[in-house]
Amino acid sequence: MRHQLRFTGVGGQGVLLAGEILAAAKIKEGGYGVKAATYTSQVRGGPTKVDIILDDEEILFPYANEGEIEFMLSTAQVSYDQFKGGVKDGGIIVFEPNLVTPSEEDKKRWKMYSIPIITIAKEEVGNVVTQSVVALAVTVTMTKCVDRDLVYDTMISKVPPKFVELNKTAFELGEKYANEALQQGPIS
Repeated sequence: MRHQLRFTGVGGQGVLLAGEILAAAKIKEGGYGVKAATYTSQVRGGPTKVDIILDDEEILFPYANEGEIEFMLSTAQVSYDQFKGGVKDGGIIVFEPNLVTPSEEDKKRWKMYSIPIITIAKEEVGNVVTQSVVALAVTVTMTKCVDRDLVYDTMISKVPPKFVELNKTAFELGEKYANEALQQGPIS
């Protein structure tokens, strides 16, 4: 089964790492996974997106098909505005409520979930750098695109040893907040 996902933010937020982990976990699962990143000319602070394609079949083109993306996670208004159009009608968009404000039209077009990813990383985990792992856990919990344990193990293998415990906490908090959001349902 093919999954097309997109993470958007600004340069320096770490969305690339989350994409790498998802693709690597899908490959460990026996499938195919690619991530393709797009940066603007001012890498740090400029709009960024990472498309992640996960499939059981070989992937011949590394970018998601605009209008067919099933899930997008966004932590910056500029990137949200620029890249949301690629999400299919009825798809899921998770946004950082302190930095992204969707329009009323957006709330009608997509299933919108407000999860304070950066706040969770900064205040509950204690290190804002873990926001990519919080986002990763939110994505896996909401989409079931790759086996959770494979993603968790892959994440542990990709972070520096001295930050493993911190990232385990970030992952578990991401799961907790995603499950709460799913129970509450999309915002309207």
